[in-house]
Amino acid sequence: MIHVLDVRDMPGKRFPANRLGRGFTGPGLFENVGFRTGWIELDANGGQVPWHNHEQNEVYVMLEGDDIELAMEDEGTVRLRKGQAVHIPSGKFHQLTNRGPEKAVFLYIYEGDGDVDHWRQELDGTLPKAGVTTPPLPGDAYRQCPESTKNSPSA
Repeated sequence: MIHVLDVRDMPGKRFPANRLGRGFTGPGLFENVGFRTGWIELDANGGQVPWHNHEQNEVYVMLEGDDIELAMEDEGTVRLRKGQAVHIPSGKFHQLTNRGPEKAVFLYIYEGDGDVDHWRQELDGTLPKAGVTTPPLPGDAYRQCPESTKNSPSA
């Protein structure tokens, strides 16, 4: 049997940093494939996957949007657009921000069958603050969202 999902019909999950995520591998979906993948929609003008790292190698494939900022530890920032893909090495802190006036959409693909910690940390308000308990963002990067976390100096 061929298993087909329409990602656009999946409910997804809203995150505090102004994005919608729809994973389509894992329990009850495409199971036991050895990797995780999903569809992320970044809201216009600042929707973000905040500064984080994980042990898995990851690839982002840009599907919509023409002004998507990738910030990476020790590398600075680059601007991405639809039709481009980028590899995030294991352990590297990184952040993806939509700087454009329209929503941006991309696929993520990473090794392994488990979830990454930063999803739960963001939802729980415990995502480490850039430059406090993690390396700082590159100097020209968009600020980390959400700006207030339990690990920030003012918390």
